[in-house]
Amino acid sequence: MNGLGSIATLTRAAWLGLALAVAMLGPARASEEHSHEGYYYPKVTSTEVYKSEAAVEAGATRATRLAFIVGYTAQQLSRAYAPRIAMFAKGDDAEKLIIVALDDGVMRTLFRARAVLAQMTAVARSTTMFNDLGVADSYTFFDLAKMLGFTEITVSDGVTYAHQITLK
Repeated sequence: MNGLGSIATLTRAAWLGLALAVAMLGPARASEEHSHEGYYYPKVTSTEVYKSEAAVEAGATRATRLAFIVGYTAQQLSRAYAPRIAMFAKGDDAEKLIIVALDDGVMRTLFRARAVLAQMTAVARSTTMFNDLGVADSYTFFDLAKMLGFTEITVSDGVTYAHQITLK
């Protein structure tokens, strides 16, 4: 057998092994309550419940939540510097919002993560939607997330902690 035949055989064997591993691990991983913990962020170290007066918007769907993430990410990537956080949606209905620091300085502590969330509140309050609803001075980024249909927000430095906020 020449060298190319051996490489092709190894490649097929590697793909078969990967496919078997995914098939065996995939369903068990998906059924776990916190399947994102340990993959996208470290173990959840603290939690809170945010009781919002906002209602989920009638048009809030999985597609709406994903479009929000895509828009936010595109805005970050259009800047002249690298993004400092990654924001993404997970869950069967993209109902879990995850925000993870991409460098060691931005959300090194929960206090810094709260500062990042406060900046997101400032941006949300400047939107036409908040102004039209007359809530620009009272609603927060958490309220916007609930209006979009998110049920949970997890913030993490990506190294030592993860803080989870349940939206009620």
